[in-house]
Amino acid sequence: MLLVGVVARSFSRTEAGSHMERLLVTGGCGFIGRAVVAELLEMGYEVRVLDALIDQVHAQQDVSGEIEGAEVVRGDVRDRAAVDAALEGVSGVFHLAAEVGVGQSMYEIARYVGGNDLGTAVLLEAMIGRKIRRVVVASSMSVYGEGLYRAPDGSQRGDVRRGAAEIRQGRWDPLAADGQPLVPLATDETKPVDLASIYALTKYAQERAVLIFGQAYGIDAVALRLFNVFGPGQALANPYTGVLANFASRLANGQRPLVFEDGRQRRDFVHVKDVARAFCLAMERPAAAGHVINVGSGQAYSIAEVATLLAEAMDVPHLEPEILNRARSGDIRNCFADISKARDLLGFQPQQALERSVGELAAWVGKVGAIDRAAEMRRQLEERGLVS
Repeated sequence: MLLVGVVARSFSRTEAGSHMERLLVTGGCGFIGRAVVAELLEMGYEVRVLDALIDQVHAQQDVSGEIEGAEVVRGDVRDRAAVDAALEGVSGVFHLAAEVGVGQSMYEIARYVGGNDLGTAVLLEAMIGRKIRRVVVASSMSVYGEGLYRAPDGSQRGDVRRGAAEIRQGRWDPLAADGQPLVPLATDETKPVDLASIYALTKYAQERAVLIFGQAYGIDAVALRLFNVFGPGQALANPYTGVLANFASRLANGQRPLVFEDGRQRRDFVHVKDVARAFCLAMERPAAAGHVINVGSGQAYSIAEVATLLAEAMDVPHLEPEILNRARSGDIRNCFADISKARDLLGFQPQQALERSVGELAAWVGKVGAIDRAAEMRRQLEERGLVS
């Protein structure tokens, strides 16, 4: 285990206000983790980070400036000694350390199960007997599979799944039994989970393990189901990190964004600063304890629309998305968030809408540059038969 202290920024008790708690952020050097750390430091908390700093996520990134003021423990969350060191003296834990990527999870199965589920198990065991008041875990909208739909008779359907035969035929939109179209609806937390990828399976196991643990040991536990997070600081060299980062890497290298299916599938995009604020609220708001809570923008965007919006912001509108009319194994058609519960329990209100923030992302990409690995991702999936 390598211990690295980053202490360039410190707070006096007066500057730090009334908090002066030490909180742990696993995965705190990652895209979302850094935003959470920055928010916590601004609020006056003392922050410790545990991060393995793996190349896929952190290659060509210097994250030290973004977490200036935090103490960093470099180590794997599966390493009990590193976890014990990181937990010493902390009163709250944000668990964000995870392998991330639906497509990659379908062929690097042991890596995802080990990093996400075994890592969570090691962390929870290490927390037993410590004075930790609350743990907040990062879950994912992927646990829902398809989002909610409205059937032709007006009823809500939470059990929709597309068949392989329909996907192979390019029939992208789920239909009712009589062949009538289903209308996608905002998905709330009552929708039953439908695990369509190994990644989704591991994220659901993470959230359930944390909530079960919290109930058993009298520790407040909260699970945040994150929708598609975007913003400056994404790992542009990681083709599995998110659709906007993928598109930005392509556009920055003069290539058209690769869009699976017909591009009309709809998702919810939420800014990383809004997500960081939601995590902090989840640590502080008493009403959140024991709950699973969606964190999104509450808005739905088609994937092709997002690709076009980003190309315009990056001043390459001629690079229109390349519509592949092929589907990846584990992908779903529509899922966007109902954030009523986040508003009610956290007082959460998104402030950084995609259409107003995409320019900020474009400017950052132009500054840092990007390596385009989308074609490599596509090849890896196709070689394993994971693209229909």
